[in-house]
Amino acid sequence: MKLILGLGNPGRTYALTRHNMGFLVLDALAGREGIAMAGSKFDAHMGKGTVAGTSAILAKPQTFMNLTGIAAGKLARFFKLGTEDMIIVHDDLDFPLGDVRIKVGGGDGGHNGLRSVIDHLGNPDFVRVRLGIGKPSSHCDAEHYVLQRFSGTEMEALPEIIDEACDAVREIVSRGPQRAMNRFNTKVTKN
Repeated sequence: MKLILGLGNPGRTYALTRHNMGFLVLDALAGREGIAMAGSKFDAHMGKGTVAGTSAILAKPQTFMNLTGIAAGKLARFFKLGTEDMIIVHDDLDFPLGDVRIKVGGGDGGHNGLRSVIDHLGNPDFVRVRLGIGKPSSHCDAEHYVLQRFSGTEMEALPEIIDEACDAVREIVSRGPQRAMNRFNTKVTKN
């Protein structure tokens, strides 16, 4: 069984902000796989079903980003899952909007949601699907930037980015993180 956690903040205010990329991907993945996100348990909205033929739990923590680890810890303990069974989908300032990258383990990179997950699991060795959101301009701090809504042009690009992220999650589940990294972390530059 896999636990696929999308990071974000609950409520309409945050729905289309950069920090909610994880929620956007989880909603799209649930739709693709026919998983109803109807349950509310363990401080998360969740649904059970299959992703790429593997039993999976999809969850969107409802504790706000900085406390995401509470839900991650409760879910992992209840379902007796180790970090090798977890995929965390989150926004990342280190990549431009549109980049989808996969990583196994590592630090939190200054991401409070990841920091909370690592703290509550006691182990950073889960798979991450990192969704680039770009860097803020010099006159905007990161905390404010991640809570901004996407611009009109960015909104036009979102469906394709979300589709690619869903493909990345399916690839991790079906073929493993290494093969998924080989496919998604290699970008072809156009001349």
